[in-house]
Amino acid sequence: MTSPGYQHVAVIGAGYVGLTTAAGLAHLGHEVRCSDCDTARIKLLRSGRISILEDDLEDLIRRGCAAGRLAFGADNTWAVEDAEFIFLCLPTPEGPDGAPDMSFVEAVAAEIGPHLRDESIVVNKSTVPVGTADVVGGLLGRSDVRIASNPEFLREGSAVHDFLHPHRIVIGALDEETAVRVSRLFAGIDAPVIFTNPPTAETIKYASNAFLATKVSFVNSVAALCEAVGADVHQVCVGMGLDPRIGSSYLRPGPGWGGSCFPKDSAALVQIAEEAGYDFSLLKGVIAVNQEQYDRVVRKAARLAGGSLSGVRVALWGVTFKARTDDLRSSPALEVAWRLREAGATVTAYDPTLCSPLDGIGVAGDAYAACEGASVIVLATEWEEFRSLDFDKVGNAMARRAIVDSRNLLDAAALRRAGFEYEGIGIL
Repeated sequence: MTSPGYQHVAVIGAGYVGLTTAAGLAHLGHEVRCSDCDTARIKLLRSGRISILEDDLEDLIRRGCAAGRLAFGADNTWAVEDAEFIFLCLPTPEGPDGAPDMSFVEAVAAEIGPHLRDESIVVNKSTVPVGTADVVGGLLGRSDVRIASNPEFLREGSAVHDFLHPHRIVIGALDEETAVRVSRLFAGIDAPVIFTNPPTAETIKYASNAFLATKVSFVNSVAALCEAVGADVHQVCVGMGLDPRIGSSYLRPGPGWGGSCFPKDSAALVQIAEEAGYDFSLLKGVIAVNQEQYDRVVRKAARLAGGSLSGVRVALWGVTFKARTDDLRSSPALEVAWRLREAGATVTAYDPTLCSPLDGIGVAGDAYAACEGASVIVLATEWEEFRSLDFDKVGNAMARRAIVDSRNLLDAAALRRAGFEYEGIGIL
């Protein structure tokens, strides 16, 4: 049964954000219709399954459907009929110039405008350039329909938890009534609510992701410094993170940042700044440091392989952009893999979620098989299973016992005792 204060909600787009939003709002008691143009995806969702790896999401969807609060379809006009709130959860991929491709958002806005009920509210959930609320309003062509911005702050792998237990809920609207109406959808969630205007809400999203990317690039630069001066980045980060002004989150060195958000959102913010007449040189530096980090991992592999990767077999452990997801979009692991190939290496990868071939990269059925004849392993994604491998078996399969642990996941001392040459990121 729906709660006494439930609303009719439409969610357009059934990707990570759309599915989590639809399932989360249904869980809160609302009646939700979710639509997507991918008919195969809709068919799968109607059977109670999802095509992505995301903790608790499939269960939440099944419960919403079983309770009659969640339905899926491939028709946007079906989704929006009688809906008081319409959430746009559509892709905004990076275009050739770094600006977001807004074609999906613009096409849907133009499509649904004539079919919206009177006085409904269209909510931009997608990450969109500053000023998109006005653009969407114009495409809808409805003076009675209001526009709001409600950016998402979901982490892949913990999206359901982040939706139900957010650090904050940001609502951008031009009038208080619209903002309050949107905020009531989240009744029952204990989190600070920030009411602001749409441009500010849109900027909060971009600025948040850019700052997190900055922290990762910063700590990777500190790790490089630690290697140069003989310091241990783990202890440096502990010492830094205990300062509450800094905090410990995102102070973990690695192969670089990636995923579906950080790369495109950082590039978009640089583009947005340029269009506004501001040279965001700091963020450009953050992006440049990230590109350099991929190359630093490759140089480490070359050193352990004897100075060159030409003709060398390399085992790549992990291909997703982080553990607990099957997302390969802008994965640092794949960025490293392409560079290994460019340096002349033959790369064989293993990832627990990988079940399809990769262009130019061999795919093994387990971590041991990936190591057959390899002169060096590059651990690129922090899957826990890599900790518990039999490293004598690993070493016996290799042509040379060497490993680049770009996530600092493994026990360096134990590996060295087992005869491995070991290099982490910023550790002794």
